[in-house]
Amino acid sequence: MCNLYSITTNQEAISWLFRKVNRYVGNLAPMPGVFPDYPAPVIRNVGDGDNREMVLMRWGMPPPPKFGGPPVTNIRNASSPHWRGWLKPENRCLVPFNSFAEYVPEPNPETKKKDVVWFALTDDRPLTAFAGIWTEFKGDRGTKSKPVPGPHLVDGFLTTAPNAVSSPSTRRRCR
Repeated sequence: MCNLYSITTNQEAISWLFRKVNRYVGNLAPMPGVFPDYPAPVIRNVGDGDNREMVLMRWGMPPPPKFGGPPVTNIRNASSPHWRGWLKPENRCLVPFNSFAEYVPEPNPETKKKDVVWFALTDDRPLTAFAGIWTEFKGDRGTKSKPVPGPHLVDGFLTTAPNAVSSPSTRRRCR
């Protein structure tokens, strides 16, 4: 499951791809590493649905209360009652990215750490987007030592089972 992605394209390119986007993100510097709970640009519908806006949201939806734990970045089981309320059109979004990363299943024998494998549509890493859902979260986010009080706009990706290219059993080490 993806827990790292990059967005290195500027606001103008994002606005061009998604058409008619109001921008509320200030200066958007390249983000070569977006990790869970990091703020990053998200495109959502506003008003009657013909207008879109780009806003910063923290990556990770509230987890199901009975499980608790960290925010959920990848939502695969969209039939779960926990996610059903956020699947409505007003909570759908697009999360722009240029590439995403997955870790290889086993640690590198030399470094003892798992290597990262980056995926993109093509070698030049064109802009594309994940389908996602978003909500407003009223609790604290950030670390335990430095909590950031809410409310926060948060998002998560809608995912499926990995294909043969990105499956853990077929990922190659990147050198």
